Amino acid sequence: MTLSKVVLCLCLSFVFGILLESFFVLPSEKLTRVFILLCFLVLFFVLLKKKQIAFFSLILICVVLGILRFHAAELKISHSRLRNYNDLGKEIVLIGTVSKEPEIRKNQTKIEVSVQEIIIENQKIPVSGKVLVIANPFPQYNYANKLKIKGTLQTPQNSENFNWRGYLAKEGICSVSYWPQIELIKTDDNNDFFSKIYGGILYFKNKLRQSIHYSLLPPQSWIAGAMILGDKTSISSEFKEKLNITGLRHITAISGMHITILSVVLMQLLIGIGLWRSQAFYLTIFLLVLFIVMIGMPSSALRAGIMSGFLLFSEKIGRKSYAQRAVVFAATFILVANPLLLRFDVGFQLSFLAIMGIIYLSPIFEKCLRIIPKERFLNLRSILAMTLSAQIFTLPILIYNFGQVSLVAPITNILILPFIPFIIGSGFLFALIGIISPLLGLVFSWPCWLILTYVVKVIDCFSQLPISSITFKDISWAWLGVYYLFLFLALIIYQERIKNYFLKY
Repeated sequence: MTLSKVVLCLCLSFVFGILLESFFVLPSEKLTRVFILLCFLVLFFVLLKKKQIAFFSLILICVVLGILRFHAAELKISHSRLRNYNDLGKEIVLIGTVSKEPEIRKNQTKIEVSVQEIIIENQKIPVSGKVLVIANPFPQYNYANKLKIKGTLQTPQNSENFNWRGYLAKEGICSVSYWPQIELIKTDDNNDFFSKIYGGILYFKNKLRQSIHYSLLPPQSWIAGAMILGDKTSISSEFKEKLNITGLRHITAISGMHITILSVVLMQLLIGIGLWRSQAFYLTIFLLVLFIVMIGMPSSALRAGIMSGFLLFSEKIGRKSYAQRAVVFAATFILVANPLLLRFDVGFQLSFLAIMGIIYLSPIFEKCLRIIPKERFLNLRSILAMTLSAQIFTLPILIYNFGQVSLVAPITNILILPFIPFIIGSGFLFALIGIISPLLGLVFSWPCWLILTYVVKVIDCFSQLPISSITFKDISWAWLGVYYLFLFLALIIYQERIKNYFLKY
């Protein structure tokens, strides 16, 4: 077995361990002892040159490591000192710094605050942790503002259809303060180099946002802002529902498609202006990192960024890259940093399942759709194959979490996906020009506006069809396991048949 396959098996084992602990509470103290025992076993069998037994023990070690990593992340949240002040029913004062770009919506603003100290009964208590503050949209606060917040802390409450407590836990938040009194103490509380860099990136992002909204009106500006900046907070709930009905919600998320387009464009542009391939590679990676940081580092963008990095690196050194391995490595890298994403982040689940569906099912569908010419009609065969593949792999997650499945998604994706590169390219161009000259930005926005208007018309037309989607209610999570088990077995049987077919000849 090659080294890359060994690493792949170990990564899969680690992810499987996180998956186990995500749904089943396992005794961590006993597992720690098992981990130590397995380490001795690996060393023992390596000395005896029993490679297969040592490798199996190493796999078990990675499973236990995944379990312990998830448990450690949960323990950190549950032992936060801020939780001791939840639901006391009396006002306390928090001193903290805005640690993330606030989400400004129509009726409220969500501010993530990193707390340094609590003042209760005139006593200052140093603490560390994050609080989500729900406040009025005005006045507005920015990243690195130091705030004095007076109000009550509450434990996040789950709704019937949404695990909000888990969703916030993955961000390290265990307390919420609703409509407190807020006082700005200091406009810039950046104390380190990286915070200053991040503040500068967010300032540039805000300039791009202003340029987009100056040149375009809603709903075109909503789509452009989401595609280019990952800015989905301004999209109205009515338009989001239309996107769900038509199966086009994914175009407003920074996904692998967006990152791949951006990386290819950057590489070609940098090589075109005279840089060597190695120089263009390093600069492209640097710009991709800045872009992912700018849009808030969502899991879909992180996965796509890591995969694009693997693909660009393999192109640089002249070796073939295996997409399956790149996906697993990306998942492992992200889950080492934050294992709670696997359980509580639906976007993370959909992102990885969609790309795995495209990898494993898309070639099968392309063979079945050979009647559609590939070179003509804007690669309709590839678009349809990718859409069906992604939908099959994500179908149970969509039904379980949202209770809705789009029936018109294959058609709407065929009509819209070929134009995504043009929207991203022309959108970035006019937004950058608009920072320098708003008038020129307005002029250069016309091609992007024209394509976006077409996209809006498609969304409006198909969302009004009476049979555009199906709604489900009260789906048990057990069906997810059954569905993916049958899907996994079907893929294995199909691959075995293909292998046996070629062995005959």
